[in-house]
Amino acid sequence: MKKVIITSIFLVTSIIIFAFSKKEAKVLIFSKTMGYHHESIAAGIKAIQKLGKENHFIVDTTTNSNAFTEQNLKQYKAVIFLSTTGTVLDDQQKKAFQHFIQQGGGFVGVHAATDTEYDWPWYNKLVGAYFKSHPVQQNATLNVVDKKFIATKNLPPTWNRWDEWYNFKDTHWDSVHALITINENSYHGGENGAFHPMSWYHSFDGGRAFYTALGHTDASYSDPLFLGHLLGGILYAMHQKS
Repeated sequence: MKKVIITSIFLVTSIIIFAFSKKEAKVLIFSKTMGYHHESIAAGIKAIQKLGKENHFIVDTTTNSNAFTEQNLKQYKAVIFLSTTGTVLDDQQKKAFQHFIQQGGGFVGVHAATDTEYDWPWYNKLVGAYFKSHPVQQNATLNVVDKKFIATKNLPPTWNRWDEWYNFKDTHWDSVHALITINENSYHGGENGAFHPMSWYHSFDGGRAFYTALGHTDASYSDPLFLGHLLGGILYAMHQKS
């Protein structure tokens, strides 16, 4: 009887130790702005925090670029640039972030992440393009060109929605996998032509990168379709989904 009790205690202790040692993955939302500040950042942070609770990953948030040290970034599976604008990192911080990606880290760029770090060619390749311009907010038709990927598998083939539609420059679309394109005939102000991606992903420099141009409006962050799209991109960047 004594042997059975001791064995039971050992098993329970082992289970408790395992439970505490199995840490949830962490992501970092970075939302520093040195240019235009999107009011929807606040709604985006809350939405991603909720996605984290529902999908078992921890969400830290910062606007402080001093978080970009090699030691600090080691704790994260992915860094989310949530509508960042302008030059947000200094040279040492850039090196730390670049090393994070090279070590297999993930990047998620949301909306104005392409309006960021215009003088950093490595970042341009990571994010896939730079913001050029946008017309007034309006409805447009999106075409989901890859229905197999985690970030788009639950979207309709044709997706009509209201947002702020970016035109891009310095594009690297030949080295990324497009997920969503926009039909320039469905709205006014498109400047990229027949092939105008709005979301894409790729493996880059040892890590993973996902970008979506959607997410200018507060309403985006209560839209189940957009939230599913964003969650899929985060899970991909975290290496939790292929």
